[in-house]
Amino acid sequence: MSGKKVAFVLVDFQKAFEEPSWGEFSTPKAAEHAGEILHWIREQEGLIIHIQHTRTDPTSLFYKGSQTHSFMEQVLPVENEIIIQKDVNSAFIGTNLESVLKEHGASEVIIAGFTTQHCVSTTVRMSGNLGFKTTLVSDATSAAAIAPFDAQTIHDVTLATLRDEFADIVTTEELLQRYQ
Repeated sequence: MSGKKVAFVLVDFQKAFEEPSWGEFSTPKAAEHAGEILHWIREQEGLIIHIQHTRTDPTSLFYKGSQTHSFMEQVLPVENEIIIQKDVNSAFIGTNLESVLKEHGASEVIIAGFTTQHCVSTTVRMSGNLGFKTTLVSDATSAAAIAPFDAQTIHDVTLATLRDEFADIVTTEELLQRYQ
């Protein structure tokens, strides 16, 4: 990895997804894996962008100022890391994500986050469509169940629909080996 040509975009790693109401997730250690990548990117002085889903409804788990709106402990932003708030599925719509990536000269975007089938999928698709070389880290991304399908099925099918056309799909280990 050279300088800030690669950006790590962490999508919605928020405490809202730790709430039991979501049920089981496909990748219970997604935040831990994202934390590994985050540590590595920090060592490389790479570009790090935290995406935070924000709602104006005070009853929402994503309501700004609520405890569940905050970031998960494993991936807390540190000084000089960029935080972009969004209110729709795509981290590109209604935000300055695309311009931030371009300003920093990022040609490759590594994405991880919650949930595979919603905000992650939408962000990955747009990243690919905007011309960024996009990599999705499968074990640092997690899906929730959608009846009648279990979380793992949702995760696997979503990854299959993104593979090759929109993104390269890798595990944390494969990603880290790629850059060694």
